[in-house]
Amino acid sequence: MLQLKDIALTQFKNYPKQIYHFNKNVIGIAGLNGVGKTNLLDAIYYCCFTKSYFSATDALNTQNNTDGFRLEANFNNNSITQKIACIYKGVGKKDFLLNDVPYDKLSKHVGMLPAVIIAPDDVEIIIGGSEGRRRYLDTVICQLDADYLQQLIIYNKVMQQRNSFFKNAAESRKIDVNLLAVLNNQLSLPGDIVFKKREFFSKKLMPLIQSFYSQIADNAELITTQYNSQLQQQPMLPLLQQSLDKDKMLQRTTTGIHKDELHFTLNEQNFKIVASQGQRKSLLFALKLAQYELLKEYKNCSPILMLDDVFEKLDQQRMNRLLQWVCKSNEGQVFITDTHKFRLQQIFTELQIDGQLIEL
Repeated sequence: MLQLKDIALTQFKNYPKQIYHFNKNVIGIAGLNGVGKTNLLDAIYYCCFTKSYFSATDALNTQNNTDGFRLEANFNNNSITQKIACIYKGVGKKDFLLNDVPYDKLSKHVGMLPAVIIAPDDVEIIIGGSEGRRRYLDTVICQLDADYLQQLIIYNKVMQQRNSFFKNAAESRKIDVNLLAVLNNQLSLPGDIVFKKREFFSKKLMPLIQSFYSQIADNAELITTQYNSQLQQQPMLPLLQQSLDKDKMLQRTTTGIHKDELHFTLNEQNFKIVASQGQRKSLLFALKLAQYELLKEYKNCSPILMLDDVFEKLDQQRMNRLLQWVCKSNEGQVFITDTHKFRLQQIFTELQIDGQLIEL
């Protein structure tokens, strides 16, 4: 079983210095907007993923007028205590430690402390561009397969090099065919590996998404999820060779796994076009709970689940069904934020939850 016992935040976002202790499986965090509820969840997420869920750079995680931050947390992971510390001292100066031993690569930590977060802007996974849906898949698979993250890092690095190659070739009006062949080979290997892993794990997710959607929406609507990739037609290398003229013209790589897509249908129609707000929210929660369940299956323990401001996103019936599963049927640790302390107290009472309430 995975549990966060305590966390200390120093100069992290709006926290000068604060320590929180957690002694229950379900923790409600109440407070007005702007007091730091989401930032506390983000600090927990950071300790699990070595990065923020909400901020693109560590500079944005640092409290105003300070030059760094520190996070320290103690987890109980299947009866083993794991102390996590992150010390950020400015651009390029970050240490991330497990039991006081620094990681040589941050990617080695991802998946050790499985976690899932559901936040208000996550609806973009459903209604936004394909990048958000790929990121959803990546977040799932990176926690399950350490090699996946390494291959994805290699792919993105080589793709940047290949894109720079085409920009330089356009400026010089010369193309080095030998260098291009090397870049194609270097991009193809991780591309093929990432594709196969995405295809494998997306098939695992599909029935879980359908099941959770039915539970949350409480109806018989037919939801389907389809993973689409150019690599389903042929491997990466011939794709790159075929797109050469287009790549030269646009000065970037136009084919590959960075074009992959998750496609959702509702009763055989395009979900983005026909779904109501409630249906979109139900699918979002189904996606996240499917991620949760797959992590639980592979890790043999329930991940930490963080629900940020979810009460404004679902109607009462859908919310009750969600919380019944999250807080009663599920044995993992759950953090729930809300602006109304009494609403959290009422839910704890109605569902007979022995929870901890923290008021900010």
